[in-house]
Amino acid sequence: MFGITDFWLFVLSGIALNIIPGPDSLFIIGRSAGQGFKAGSVAALGIGTGTFVHIFAAAFGLSAILATSAMAFTVIKIIGALYLLYMGMVMLFAKSQSGIGEVANNTPMSLSKTYYQGFLTNALNPKVALFFLAFVPQFISADAPNKALAFIVLGIIFNINGMLWCHFLAWTSSSVGGKLKQNTQLTKWLSKLTGGLFLYFGLKLGLSEQH
Repeated sequence: MFGITDFWLFVLSGIALNIIPGPDSLFIIGRSAGQGFKAGSVAALGIGTGTFVHIFAAAFGLSAILATSAMAFTVIKIIGALYLLYMGMVMLFAKSQSGIGEVANNTPMSLSKTYYQGFLTNALNPKVALFFLAFVPQFISADAPNKALAFIVLGIIFNINGMLWCHFLAWTSSSVGGKLKQNTQLTKWLSKLTGGLFLYFGLKLGLSEQH
């Protein structure tokens, strides 16, 4: 249907790819641990919205611009890398003693801001766009009647699976976070570790090549 091939292989591959830790996962874990499941869920929905940007851009050929234009790729890459580095620096050098609330800059944050930050962590990463451009077409038949529709269907399925995993992370992190709030020393180092990982992802993105 829709010219989609090896559907279940796509689903299994997508699940495996979604559970690989990245800045999105760290952001959800931090927000959930600091402000509960609702905040983590909103962060996940923001990330999911950012994923839809890449899905539709790739489906309608806009991501091809990132794949072929060195300038476009570099501009988006720099913006995304700077944003991740900013978040990492805030977490790494946070002075707050609010325990687990420090993780992922988890001082109390409105749900709208949480959603917005989740959206930006994903939407500003050109490697996500290139991933969809490289991964999804492998499961679309060359003679598919409407390749863009097939791409969107697969992208939605990938995103739904991703949201299920993200909400699992939010639920488990919110449960653990309530217990960790009592241990300020542990959460201080957890905040620094998370900040360091964000710096790593920011540098990795900044140094990445266009493929």
